[in-house]
Amino acid sequence: MASFLYRFACRAFQKAFFVGVHFMPWREPQLIHGAGTLSELPKHLKANDIENVLLVTDEFLAKSEHFQNIKKYLEEAGIKYAIYDKTIPNPTIDNINDAARIYRKNKCKGLVAFGGGSAIDCAKGVGIRIVRRWTPISFMRGTLRVLRKIPYLVAIPTTAGTGSEATVAAVISNPQTHEKYPINDFVLIPRLAILDANITLGLPPNLTATTGMDALTHAIEAYIGNSNFDGSAEAAILAGRLILENIQNAYRDGHNIKARENLQKAAYLAGYAFTRAYVGYVHAIAHSLGGMYHTPHGLANSVILPHVLEFYGETCETRLGFFAKAIGAVPAELDNHEASKVFIMQIRELNRSMDIQEHLEFIQTEDIPRLAKSASKEANPLYPVPKILNAKELETLYRIVKGTKL
Repeated sequence: MASFLYRFACRAFQKAFFVGVHFMPWREPQLIHGAGTLSELPKHLKANDIENVLLVTDEFLAKSEHFQNIKKYLEEAGIKYAIYDKTIPNPTIDNINDAARIYRKNKCKGLVAFGGGSAIDCAKGVGIRIVRRWTPISFMRGTLRVLRKIPYLVAIPTTAGTGSEATVAAVISNPQTHEKYPINDFVLIPRLAILDANITLGLPPNLTATTGMDALTHAIEAYIGNSNFDGSAEAAILAGRLILENIQNAYRDGHNIKARENLQKAAYLAGYAFTRAYVGYVHAIAHSLGGMYHTPHGLANSVILPHVLEFYGETCETRLGFFAKAIGAVPAELDNHEASKVFIMQIRELNRSMDIQEHLEFIQTEDIPRLAKSASKEANPLYPVPKILNAKELETLYRIVKGTKL
């Protein structure tokens, strides 16, 4: 277990930060939701005097019908646009720099991100590069280091998972160092989020599953942490309830528009919750695996979640048990100890029902000390986790996630 003095220092930092954030400039994006609302994009750009934008997406989505519609809507409204469609999963510093050059060359005045968390995080990174042209992106790592208003940003998520359309975070990868890290700043909250469920109808079952479990991870980690407050708790519970009620329906029938709408709402609410109450070791471990092995974030979170919850043990069972009962996952008459254990089993069963593996066997044993160090650096002292882990305990967790018998 982490030493007493180390744990005390982490908790003191978390408590001070929890008090401090109540005085910081929180805001939510303007939210438009509902099937067909994509067509409203030009109206809102014009209302904010944005006549020239950079569209940030990936090569696959750039060929989609919905992206063609975006271009058509902009052209009909007389809004100029340039396109950056080279975003990759776990967007890199090179992605950001290349897109920023296109932004400047075309004298763009705003950003429209169309995609999952990778496209939205890439667009946030472009915004950072525009206002912090000469500062290396790696220097922005951590919290409150951008501190300049980025260009007007619209987030149009094509999945229901990351919640990046509601958050202060951009998660960036550095292929040279095999690191993946968050940049957190209030200026990174998009100005406008468009949740059009029609866009998610074509999402394949495996991505429906892992992105939905990603959102559930956000809700759970936000709720069981020590920096929760009424607003984040309510958002996390509602998100968890919506995910539990809709994820399997959307997985089995991708064109169930009601289930898709509810999952989009859940992802947004979970993003709202964790951007205020933070995440935990599930995310710290997932980010390290994304940096080292390019593991998709939703898949990593899905697999890691039950292992971390089990590792926390009694330190999280009160909050986890209450959460499980509040979202209707377990009978209300169970005590929190039993409720938490049953809920972890249910998470595993939910993963199995959607063909999500139990372990990540590709983790290389020789990489584990480096991965654990990276996760510890990200999580401690910032993340208000139920139980503070040292590097050795994290190494044990990686072996559990890998499936190694201890």
